[in-house]
Amino acid sequence: MVNLQNKIIALQNDSLFVQNGNLWNLFFTNGWPIISINTSENKLTICQRTISGSSRVIVLNADGSMYKNAEQPGIISFPKNAIVKNGELWVADLFGGLSHFTNNAFEQNKLNSPQDIATGEILVYNNKFYAAAGSVNEAWNYQYNRNGIYKFEESNWTNYNGFSNSPLDSLLDFITLAIDPKDETIWAGSYGGGLLHIKQANSFQIYKQNSPIGPAIGDPTSYRVSGLAFDQNNNLWVSNYGASQYLHVLKPDNNWRSFTAPFFLNENAIAQIIVDDLDQKWIVAPKGNGLIVFNHGVSIDNINDDRWRLFKVGTGNGNLPSSDVLSIAKDKNGFIWIGTTDGIGVIQCPQEVFTSSGGCEAILPIVKGGNFNNFLFKGEEVRSIAIDGANRKWTATKNGVWLVSADGDNIIEHFTEDNSHLLSNDVKQIAINNENGEVFFATAKGICSFRGSSTGGSETSENLLIYPNPVPPGFAGTIAIKGLSANSFIKITELNGRLVFQTRAQGGQAIWNGKDYTGKTIASGVYLVFVTDEQKQEKSAGKIVFISK
Repeated sequence: MVNLQNKIIALQNDSLFVQNGNLWNLFFTNGWPIISINTSENKLTICQRTISGSSRVIVLNADGSMYKNAEQPGIISFPKNAIVKNGELWVADLFGGLSHFTNNAFEQNKLNSPQDIATGEILVYNNKFYAAAGSVNEAWNYQYNRNGIYKFEESNWTNYNGFSNSPLDSLLDFITLAIDPKDETIWAGSYGGGLLHIKQANSFQIYKQNSPIGPAIGDPTSYRVSGLAFDQNNNLWVSNYGASQYLHVLKPDNNWRSFTAPFFLNENAIAQIIVDDLDQKWIVAPKGNGLIVFNHGVSIDNINDDRWRLFKVGTGNGNLPSSDVLSIAKDKNGFIWIGTTDGIGVIQCPQEVFTSSGGCEAILPIVKGGNFNNFLFKGEEVRSIAIDGANRKWTATKNGVWLVSADGDNIIEHFTEDNSHLLSNDVKQIAINNENGEVFFATAKGICSFRGSSTGGSETSENLLIYPNPVPPGFAGTIAIKGLSANSFIKITELNGRLVFQTRAQGGQAIWNGKDYTGKTIASGVYLVFVTDEQKQEKSAGKIVFISK
């Protein structure tokens, strides 16, 4: 309800009514659904959108006569609110941003941002960040999320969805992503709409009826792609949740093969896929099914040498902390880290999972806490695990982000919205850019990132980068020494050789707070940086300049 020059206007469905004593008279209707109404400068603005997607904003005078009718496809696509200012129309649109309409023109202002929060898979590839916006609920039912896929490159966001790309209208709930190593094109899984290949900005190919990807049993129009991964031979592996054949592979020659495990899975539920150093496929099986490992043998096309194994809770069954698996990751040792609804398990023997003895089972890391020890994240939902350059584990939970030591026996950091700039304790996914150590978090309140202290290591230290350099007056942050060989030793000295500070790289990066080994801030001047690798053979050197006030 609004007050328009002492007239009470009420919105009901697709019509407006004006109060007339004890009666309500029809004030406006045109058959289009009305999203919102507002008043400004004695004008009434009406935002409308049909089921087919046609949208417009109508401005009425107080007597009900037409003042302005604004229709601009792509600009007005889902108007949420509108006002009149100095006789001109301003429209806030869910997808078109903020637009200003004058008599003969309009100006559009769009935020350089993702369309919305991200609740699906996120990843970083070649310094580009990608996020899937969709999700499923705990019962693995779709949520009708239309926000699509986000890409962040060189400080600019690109959104791929049906609002900006009409071929994607039928693809909702994107929950999984993979980047093609040969051309960096995007592959994305819609939980209901099939498999999407984004070849270029406006070039899309959708796979469902035209491929082996099948509908979910009992839901014949729902093609649920729930996991994607490229293997070492550039084969794209596809999880097809709920289908009669639920694992597929698209080979580089564009031929498909399909597989089904030789054991029962509740709802044929499979999801996230990772590939280990032996080219084996590890597949999350939701709905309490556990974790699958699949080895296709010498040839994908020969099913006679396929091998399967299912890991579940309990000794002799795989020893997972819970059969409700939520996430998996491969660390730099080749170990498989498994996040469940009741903590973490680690497979340290992926090369032995198919031995006749079947002795390879998960171990449960024990973390130190005061005078007590407990299994790592016991009682906690481990939603996502990411491995940084120092092989440390970043872990997403509903109670914030945890940074755990490489072996999982020590909690290094616990970030929450109370002690950091984390947007929400409800963290859905984590991804790391090992080029610069940046850690991305998808939370219930949006996407944020943290510049970590560890990057992926290079083979040598020839491309040594120190920043900031020179160090400006009053600088109180950390100085990064980047481009190191993995786990290098770093010494910082004065020009006369006196040692000021020494440390060891975390992966391919070391950080320094600008203080000497006694904790005293160093004086203005030039300092030398010496780097040696673990064998004390490969060497490099650099300089850091400090400028005092």
